[in-house]
Amino acid sequence: MGLTIIEKIVSAKSGVEAHAGDTAWITQDYVTARDFGGASVVKNFREAFGADAQVFDPARVFFTLDCNAPANTVGYATNQQVCRDFAREKGLQVYDVDAGIGSHLLIEMGLALPGSTAIGTDSHYNILGAVGSFGQGMGDLDVAYGFKHGRVWFDVPHTIRVNVKGKLMSHASAKDLTLAVVKHFGSDGLIGKCAEFYGDVIDALDVPGRITLASMATEMSAVGIFIPPNDGVVKWLARRTMGKVEHVHADADAKYAEEVTIELGDIEPMIACPFSPDNVRTVREVVEEGVRIDSGFIGSCTNGRAEDFAEAYAQLEGGNVAERVTLKLVPATREVYAEMLFGGLLEKLFSVGALVHNQGCGGCAAGQVGMTGEGEVQVSTSNRNFRGKQGAGRTYLASPATVAASVRAGRIAVPEVIK
Repeated sequence: MGLTIIEKIVSAKSGVEAHAGDTAWITQDYVTARDFGGASVVKNFREAFGADAQVFDPARVFFTLDCNAPANTVGYATNQQVCRDFAREKGLQVYDVDAGIGSHLLIEMGLALPGSTAIGTDSHYNILGAVGSFGQGMGDLDVAYGFKHGRVWFDVPHTIRVNVKGKLMSHASAKDLTLAVVKHFGSDGLIGKCAEFYGDVIDALDVPGRITLASMATEMSAVGIFIPPNDGVVKWLARRTMGKVEHVHADADAKYAEEVTIELGDIEPMIACPFSPDNVRTVREVVEEGVRIDSGFIGSCTNGRAEDFAEAYAQLEGGNVAERVTLKLVPATREVYAEMLFGGLLEKLFSVGALVHNQGCGGCAAGQVGMTGEGEVQVSTSNRNFRGKQGAGRTYLASPATVAASVRAGRIAVPEVIK
């Protein structure tokens, strides 16, 4: 019987042919912890294995300080220093507060490759499925065990094959496709399962677009979303690694729990209204309600790539952020920031009134750029808009183009068609 992508990866990393429903011990290529949870991992590691214990491989264990970067509370600053001190003691790498989002770094550095595995203390680590890698966010105890042994046990999930039919309209992007998918499945439509995505509109996505789609697997309660890498993705990754990059795909006779076809037609700009990522409507519908906004946020692991900021600037070029509206931008990584800086995009965004913060998560951690005050209305590219998640205000989720068009208009607006 053929294997799905997750079954293939687990089989390769466990040494035993694994099928949905099996439990397997999976070898990890990388085990990481971030500032959120990292100090607890250190504490659990010391308590379980002793002060003198070493990690399984110092070259494959590291910290990413991305959630609150730089730290703006004593608690986060202390947690980050605990991670630095432990890393110095054990000879580990730290990607500090100037590096950016850990999951993005794994992809950028050519560490997350098709068929690879990684765990970390990040609920969106399944974003690695964008390049055919199996990433999983786990608790502090599991990650501490991974630090020591380089493997964890895992219940192999069932997989749903998702065939997406439709095409993006000229003023729509990967985020609009993603929100349309979230609308279809809802917040629990993929609960406990993996999903493999297929279709022309999926295959046409570049790496940033695939990151956007995979980053919202958690919002559908999925274990992860796998987008089989095409030749373009393989070449993109090959430029970033010394190792060989190979395709990962399901067998032709793989057994799926279900096969679903989503008919999306012409995909137009979409928006998730407060207070749930699956409360999705078309931007066109919401525009009719005349929703005034106070701020916009572009960034997070969902839309923090240079291409996302270029998409936003295309809507702002020749205009400005509206009076009494603030546009906050947070690049995902130092590489993205450098591309914007040296390519001139940063200057262009500054000239139209955007506020650019240093690289990191932003928005999703209390006190960081992207938080809202009581009564504030924000349009954001992040992946969650639960009550209180991004502050006390009301957050709408949309594409970079919709955010930019909205901050220019001072109200939720449909992005213009860019010729």
